[in-house]
Amino acid sequence: MAQGTETPAGPPDSTSPGAAGSAAYLRRRTLRRGSAGWLLLTGLGVAYVVSGDFSGWNIGLSKGGFGGLAVAMVLMGVMYACLVFALAELSAILPTAGGGYGFARRALGTWGGFLTGTAILIEYILAPAAISLFIGDYVESLGLFGLTSGWPVYLACFAIFIGIHLWGVGEALRFSLVVTAIAVAALLIFAVGAFTEFDAGRLNDIPADPSAFGSNSWLPYGLLGIWAAFPFGMWFFLGVEGVPLAAEEAKDPVRSMPKALAISLAVLVFLALITFVSATGAQGANAIKEAGNPLVVALQGDGEPTALSRFVNYAGLAGLVASFFSLIFAGSRQLFALSRAGYLPRFLSLTNRRKSPYLGLLIPGVIGFTLAAWSGNGGRMLNVAVFGATISYALMALSHIVLRRREPDLPRPYRTPGGARTSGVAFVLACSALVATFLVDRDAAFIALAVYAVALAYFAFYSRHRLVAAAPEEEFAALAAAEAELKRD
Repeated sequence: MAQGTETPAGPPDSTSPGAAGSAAYLRRRTLRRGSAGWLLLTGLGVAYVVSGDFSGWNIGLSKGGFGGLAVAMVLMGVMYACLVFALAELSAILPTAGGGYGFARRALGTWGGFLTGTAILIEYILAPAAISLFIGDYVESLGLFGLTSGWPVYLACFAIFIGIHLWGVGEALRFSLVVTAIAVAALLIFAVGAFTEFDAGRLNDIPADPSAFGSNSWLPYGLLGIWAAFPFGMWFFLGVEGVPLAAEEAKDPVRSMPKALAISLAVLVFLALITFVSATGAQGANAIKEAGNPLVVALQGDGEPTALSRFVNYAGLAGLVASFFSLIFAGSRQLFALSRAGYLPRFLSLTNRRKSPYLGLLIPGVIGFTLAAWSGNGGRMLNVAVFGATISYALMALSHIVLRRREPDLPRPYRTPGGARTSGVAFVLACSALVATFLVDRDAAFIALAVYAVALAYFAFYSRHRLVAAAPEEEFAALAAAEAELKRD
């Protein structure tokens, strides 16, 4: 048995000692296997991210200008590419619903697993809350049903889309794929329209700040502006790392997971390039740098709406729905895995007749809705989510490095190109992005740290003494420990 774990006993949600008790415990916490092939997984990877192409990234222009955001986007793209290659290897080794938490649990122990899982939860609970606010803004701006942005719209978002998830994972992922396809098609149509208005001279029309070190027309805020733009360069890719959370529900995860990760990242890189360049060149960096709907502004400027701008506006709502929907999935699976292993209260991992973790969906939904209705600050919540994401990236990359060095003979159906050097690049860039969050929104970073501190106190004083040895991530760790002990003997 892994150090620090124990077989639960006592309450109804627990098992009694022995194999029979463990089997009963896990039967009530089983996901529907074989529901998602590589196409649905690829759609999931793109869905996590696609809303970031419609809005948010453009604020990076106000931090670094076109050149600063371009460099930041490239560096963050390299970080995600290296991380995705590492995750493809890890997900083939450990195909469980724990995703990044499960990888870190194997490599870094119980503390590493909890640190990683908590960081991922912060990202996947805060991001949907923020996106629900953006959906409300879109609904109001489009005049849909005469609604205004407010708590009824946020509540409808959580109720409708959590309801689809409760119906079943296969149905949920197929819905997500359709909405994502609409959003991707809209981005391609937008790029064609925007490139007809493209003028390279508009890319660097933000006046240079003479007081900034290294400033020029391409870097109006100097070299530091590149670093400040890191979190916004991430918006083109933020969330793709969540694909391994569907591992237990995937068909042949050893083969389909690396394939889905690679294809989804390739699609996202292409969309990022055409969206960034076409939108900025159509109206100019200065015109869209603080726009809430930069693609619409890029098409119509201060003029009257056109048929194309209206279409893109509606498609932007589809993109937000796709990301909102898929992030709810990711958050529920991360919560499910942490709960099943005892890191969080075990009742949160119970599943319904359709094998959906209903409390893992409902409770984060209640938290997300409450945060959205109470704060109304989507930008702040997204910055908190980015802070959690960068911590998890650093720990997942470190997990790959540790497993490569400590367990070189571990069977690896898929091997990361470049090995530990690749994940080392991801680790360094993730740490740099983490520091950059303090440059963008110091309050958001400290809020995330406070939440992190409370979670760690809960783990230190309570849950680490009540871990479930029968959970897949704990069994993997126990097996690894036993094998290491046999080698020493």
